[in-house]
Amino acid sequence: MARKFRGSEDVKVDGKGRMSIPARFRRIFEAGDPDWKPSERTRMIVVYGPKDWQKLEFYTVEAADRIDEEIDQLPRGSKQRLWLETLMNGMATEAEIDTDGRLVLPQKLRDKIGLEDAAFFTSKGDFVEVWNPDAYSEASESLQDYMSQFPPDFDPRSFLSAASAAEPHEG
Repeated sequence: MARKFRGSEDVKVDGKGRMSIPARFRRIFEAGDPDWKPSERTRMIVVYGPKDWQKLEFYTVEAADRIDEEIDQLPRGSKQRLWLETLMNGMATEAEIDTDGRLVLPQKLRDKIGLEDAAFFTSKGDFVEVWNPDAYSEASESLQDYMSQFPPDFDPRSFLSAASAAEPHEG
């Protein structure tokens, strides 16, 4: 099983679109690039999505390959497959982290999400979301609204019990 991304971090973006990828995230991108060697650049996949997306998604090569395998299981020509192929392949690009741990984000992608001098990285398990920090604050309000319906001492891990109860257990 592949390692998961964990944590959130603010990073600086310079005028040329260079940003340092936090070391803990770089290690996962390196591990998820089957062709990576310590003296070489690390490949990753950037999904920029449809025009209304205010974020980018950074995937390891292996995570993107696993998603492609799942897409390939859908019926050819189905709307679901076409949508996912468009999102994960047509609205995506390959990028590289240089040996100094930096990524140069093209101007087109910085403009799309309004990145200027800072970016906010937040982990989502098998990928990292990258946001303009102000846009992230606004977007996270809907999750905050959802969370506020539960009492302060509610443990969201209890949602997991329902998922594992549905799976047969071997004894």
